[in-house]
Amino acid sequence: MPSHTHVTDLPGRVGEQLGASDWREITQKQIDMFADATGDHQWIHVDAERAAAGPYGGTIAHGFLTISMVPALMAEIWEIDGIDMMVNQGLRELKLRAPVPVGSRVRLVATLTSHRARPRGFAELVVGCVIEAETAGEVKKAATGEVVLLVHEAV
Repeated sequence: MPSHTHVTDLPGRVGEQLGASDWREITQKQIDMFADATGDHQWIHVDAERAAAGPYGGTIAHGFLTISMVPALMAEIWEIDGIDMMVNQGLRELKLRAPVPVGSRVRLVATLTSHRARPRGFAELVVGCVIEAETAGEVKKAATGEVVLLVHEAV
C-alpha cells in the first residue's frame, strides 16, 4: 500500500527514501508485447532459441521496457494528496546498468531528491529511481536515474 504525502508537505520530505515497490516478474509475453508496440524485435529480446546461445543465455527485457515500468511501480510506493494532476517532464542521468533476463523480478526504490515551487500552484519534483533486478537470487541495479515530475495543487 502506498504512503501518502500532502502536496504542502513535500518540501519536508526532500532527501527521504519514499520506499520500495513490490517485486514484479518480467515475462516473455511482456517483452513480446513491448517489441510489438515499439517495433524493436531484436533477437536478444524475442528469439528465445537464438538468445539461449547468445551472450545473456536467454532473452532479455528491452531497457526501455524496464524504464517504462517506473510510473506503475512508483504508484505502489507513493501517492501525493491534494493535487489535481501530475505530468512527467523528463528523465535525468538515466543509465541502464545490467541486463534484465526474462523471468527476473524487478522493483523500484525511490527517493524524493528535490522540490521546487513554480508559479500558479505548480511544483517540480525530482525523484531518484533505482530499478533493481533479481535474477537467480542475485540482486543488481538494472537502471538508475531521476524522474522529473510537475504537480499541480488542487484548488
